[in-house]
Amino acid sequence: MTVTPKVKVPARAKPGEVVMLRAMLKHPMETGWRENTAGEKVPRNRIHTFICEFQDQEIFRADLHSGVSADPYLAFFTTASATGKFRFTWFEDGGNVYTKTATMEVIQ
Repeated sequence: MTVTPKVKVPARAKPGEVVMLRAMLKHPMETGWRENTAGEKVPRNRIHTFICEFQDQEIFRADLHSGVSADPYLAFFTTASATGKFRFTWFEDGGNVYTKTATMEVIQ
């Protein structure tokens, strides 16, 4: 399965406007409780941390635990202050890191 990060960021916003950011990662989660056909435990592999940065400054963080879905979806708000780039990063137990970026323009 291909792991696919998806984000939704408004293309434009006015200064001071509160905007919603959305992020989802299609990810093949493993809980660590399942056994394979040989009776061995399948190693846990889930998204454990999500970070959103704007212009290299962290603006949102979520530490995810065992109750998280296989394809975690997060929606949160920030205030538009300047034109710039958002970086969304997901960290999994298996050691992989997934990143997606999006730009928002702040206009008068």
